[in-house]
Amino acid sequence: ASMNVKFVSADGAEEELSIDDGVSLMEAAVHGGIDGIDADCGGQLSCATCHIYLDEAWQSRVPPPAADEEDMLEFAVGRDARSRLSCQIIMNASLDGLIVHIPESQT
Repeated sequence: ASMNVKFVSADGAEEELSIDDGVSLMEAAVHGGIDGIDADCGGQLSCATCHIYLDEAWQSRVPPPAADEEDMLEFAVGRDARSRLSCQIIMNASLDGLIVHIPESQT
């Protein structure tokens, strides 16, 4: 099964991807050509270039970050309460319709 995710760039442009169950947001964004998700480390939790903001409506619905993701988020530019690393968000049916925002610092 695949889920739809909307990526909203800093200038407001929207792009929607269909993402398979079990695939990380970061992998899907890189393969889908979403600008601003660089993922320099390839999903190894050793950079913060796949930083995204969860849409406010989704903040309480996505499982919270683990301690190692929290540590890595310290390096994200413009980090706030909505910040996550997209390599750590694995798609499943409960995330169908997810909306995430790309930080301006990455565009």
